[in-house]
Amino acid sequence: MHTQTSGGRHHELAPVKFSRLTQRGVLLGLSGSQLVVVGIGAVTLVFALYVDGGAALIYVAPILLLCGTLAWVGVGGRKLVEWLPIGTRWLRRSAGGQLLFRRRIVKPRPARTLSLPGDAARLRQWLDPDSGAVMVHDPHRATLTAIVGVTHPAFILLDPLEQQRRVTSWGRVLATACRSGRIAALQVMERTLPDSGRGLAEWWSQHGSQDGSWTSTTYGELIDRAGPAGERHASTVSITLDLKTAARAIRAAGGGNRGAAAVLRQEMSTMTAALRAADLAPSGWLEPGDVALMLRMAYDPVVAGALERHGDLGRDLATAGPVAVTESWSSIRSDSAHHCVLWISEWPRSLVYPGFLAPVLLSSGVRRTFTLLYTPMRTDQAARDIRKKKTEYVSDAAQRQRIGQIEDAQQSAEYKDVLQQEADLTAGHGILRATGLIAVTAPDSEQLERAVAEIEQAAIQASCETRRLWGQQAQAFSAAALPLCRPV
Repeated sequence: MHTQTSGGRHHELAPVKFSRLTQRGVLLGLSGSQLVVVGIGAVTLVFALYVDGGAALIYVAPILLLCGTLAWVGVGGRKLVEWLPIGTRWLRRSAGGQLLFRRRIVKPRPARTLSLPGDAARLRQWLDPDSGAVMVHDPHRATLTAIVGVTHPAFILLDPLEQQRRVTSWGRVLATACRSGRIAALQVMERTLPDSGRGLAEWWSQHGSQDGSWTSTTYGELIDRAGPAGERHASTVSITLDLKTAARAIRAAGGGNRGAAAVLRQEMSTMTAALRAADLAPSGWLEPGDVALMLRMAYDPVVAGALERHGDLGRDLATAGPVAVTESWSSIRSDSAHHCVLWISEWPRSLVYPGFLAPVLLSSGVRRTFTLLYTPMRTDQAARDIRKKKTEYVSDAAQRQRIGQIEDAQQSAEYKDVLQQEADLTAGHGILRATGLIAVTAPDSEQLERAVAEIEQAAIQASCETRRLWGQQAQAFSAAALPLCRPV
């Protein structure tokens, strides 16, 4: 895959490689929770032998079997002991009635709050008078978030030289988020939306020849039918300011909400310049009505076309949340749709070209939202983290050598990934932790399962591995389908 310029030089599209999801544990490949369970079993065994010798083994055998099962038996890609906190939290929320959300229509919500379910109910809105953008404040996490819409050409239709240039430019955008040290999270979200036909209708009304002829009438009817049946893609970039890290800058800007907004505006200006340098077209930081429309479409996709055709409806951010949400172990149901969130647990392990996600992003007939959550790390923090990982890998290798355990290829590959991260950091690149989420939406549960199967197959074609987030669907949906930089 290459192209040739007029000078006769060949420009090759460079493949990329992702770091593996580390499988290294605290000691001898065991995680902290596994070590706790194994320790309980070992203490029980030693105590039984000390009290009653070998005869006591018959009494403690069930405990030892239970500890061994929890520590080493895996289900759905996780050990049973790792399912314990998820299951416990699910049972606690189920007993407390927290799996159901119903909006209180009679009782009004506090001023400037968002009408969202779960832990997103604590979010507050702040309208910045200088930029006109809405900023979402999370008082518990001490963050302030702003959202910008982004338009761009189809990446896979560009020639390899232009693709490589845009990939390099996007790398500079991510590095910009790392350098300030005040950005807590960066979210890139790409959605498929049903096309309301408004754009086609406006174009036909302005440029069409509506002379009443058979051709004009037929073409107008075709536009009326084809518009709502199509789909379009929309992309946003959200940045979150860490109010604790930026506390000194906020005090220098006057303190309070205005000081925080002033500091976030600086980051917004820097991000806008970086996006334009990467040949992306930011359409402006979203106002309250724009964010309200996105939230309403996420929970109630049936009314998306009607809201777009009537620009003044559904643009109140205080009432943009769902009317009802019901969470189950494997999915959630909102006003007019069923949703399921998949986590990209493994990125491609081999070299792939930058357009490897095309099977997922261009899958037609499935309504889905693809989200990348980046957590930037400051250069000094990333250097310390890399040194810590190197020390742990070297000490684990020495421990395995002493007990005669053979080092496998997975551990060697993870150590090479750490060395590659160190080389990238030395070369001036930023280090970010990336989390990929895919929220799939369908009108009913049967269509949802078919759509999830299609997305899983598309992910396989993209050399990715996906897992359904069992018992975490509500929290995962707010992170995957809402542009608010929510944690998972």
